[in-house]
Amino acid sequence: MPTQELQRRFGLSTSTYVVIASMVGTGILVSPGYMMASLGNYPLIFGLWALGGVLALCGALCVAELAAALPRAGGEYVYLREAYGPMPAFLSGWTSFFLGFSAPLAVAGYIAAMYLLTPFGLAQKETGHLVRIVAAVIIITITAPNLFGHRQSAWTQNLTTMLKLGLFVVLAVAAFLFGRGQLARVAEGQPIGNVGLGTAVTQLFYVMFAYSGWNAASYLAGEVRNPARTLPRSLLLGAGSVIVLYLVLNLVFAYAVPLADVGFENAERVPQLAVENLFGHGASNVFSVLLGLAFLATVSAFIITGPRVYYAMAKDGLFPSLAGHISAKGRVPTYGMLLQSACAVVILFLTDFQNLYQYASVGLSLFALLFVGAVYVLRRRQPAMERPFRVPGYPVVPAVFMVVTLFMAVFAFEQWPKPSLYSLGCILAGIPAYYLWSLARRGKI
Repeated sequence: MPTQELQRRFGLSTSTYVVIASMVGTGILVSPGYMMASLGNYPLIFGLWALGGVLALCGALCVAELAAALPRAGGEYVYLREAYGPMPAFLSGWTSFFLGFSAPLAVAGYIAAMYLLTPFGLAQKETGHLVRIVAAVIIITITAPNLFGHRQSAWTQNLTTMLKLGLFVVLAVAAFLFGRGQLARVAEGQPIGNVGLGTAVTQLFYVMFAYSGWNAASYLAGEVRNPARTLPRSLLLGAGSVIVLYLVLNLVFAYAVPLADVGFENAERVPQLAVENLFGHGASNVFSVLLGLAFLATVSAFIITGPRVYYAMAKDGLFPSLAGHISAKGRVPTYGMLLQSACAVVILFLTDFQNLYQYASVGLSLFALLFVGAVYVLRRRQPAMERPFRVPGYPVVPAVFMVVTLFMAVFAFEQWPKPSLYSLGCILAGIPAYYLWSLARRGKI
C-alpha cells in the first residue's frame, strides 16, 4: 500500500532553484520581442520590466508569509481554502491545472524543441508537427526521472537550472565584452507619447507572465525541511535573482537588436537574433541548442510543482483520488505528474501558442489577486496564527500588488477581449464542475 504522506526532503537549494526555473521560462524568450514590436521604445520597455520586478517581489513577500504560516503542499490552493473556503480553492486548482501548469508545460516543451531544432532547419512552419512531437518526447523524458523520488527530482532540477542560469550569465558577460552591439540603442525608440496607455498596460501582462513562478516554492511547502525558515528565503532569493537577470538580459537585447529589426513575425526569436548580431551565425546555432537544453529546467519545474496542488485537492476530495496517491518508494505524487504531463501533451497538438500567453496571463492574474488578498483575510480572521515571517511594509505591499494587477485586468478586457473572456470562461466553468463533483462524492448523481 503506497504511503499517503509527502516527506520533507527538499532543502534551500532545490526550492530556490524551483523558483528560478519556474520564473525563467518561455516568457523571457518571447515577451521582449512582442514588447519591442508593440511599444517601439526601449526606455519604456525597461520601465515595465522594472515595475514587473517590483510587483513580483511584492507577491513573493506575501506568499512568503502565507507559506511560512501554512507550510503544506498545494501552494495558493491551501491559502484560498483557509481564507475563502473550498469553492474558490477548487477554482484555483482547476485554473492551475489548465492555465497554470499544463498549458505552460506544453509551451515550455515546445520552445525547448524549437530552439533545439532551429540550427538544423527543422523548426519552420512546415515542420511544426515535428516540433510538437519532439516537445512531447521532452515532456515525457523529463517526467520519467521525477517519478522515482526526491533525489532524482532534486538532481534533475538543480542540474538543468544551473545550465540555464550559466548560459544566460555567460551571454550577458560575453555580450558586453566581446559582442558587436551599440549601447546607444538603449535609449532608442519612438516618443512615449505615441504609445497608448492601454497598449503599455497590456504589455505589462507579458512581463508578468515572464515573472510568473515567484510563488513556486510554496507548492513544495509540504516537502521542504524547516519550512518556516527555508520557504521565505527561497522565494525571496529566487525572485530577487530573476529580477536582476531579466533587467540585464533586456539590456543585452537592446544592445544587440535595433528596434526596426523586430516585428510580430520574428518576435519569438529575439534572443537568437541578438546572439547572431553579437557573435555571428555559428554562435547563434550553438546558443540555440544550449538554450533548448537549458529550458529543460522549466519543463522540470512545472512537472515538480503542479502535481503538489492536485495532491492537496485530492486529499480534500476535490480532485480524482489517484492524484493523492504517493509512491511507496519515491514518495512523490506519481499519478498527478502523469496526469499533468498527459494533459500538456494533448495541449501541444491543440493550442495556438501566441494567444495562449494572453489567455493564461489574464486568468493567472485574477487568482494572484485572490491569494495575495488572503494575507489581509487571514490576518483579520486568524490574528493568533503563528507567522514566522511577516510581510514588511504591510498593508502597503499587498495593496500595491493588488491595485496594479486589478488595473491591468481592466485594460486586458478592453484590449484583449477574446482571450480575456475565454480565460474568464475557463475559470467560471469550474463552478458547475465543483458542484457536480461535490454531488458525485455524496452519491447523489
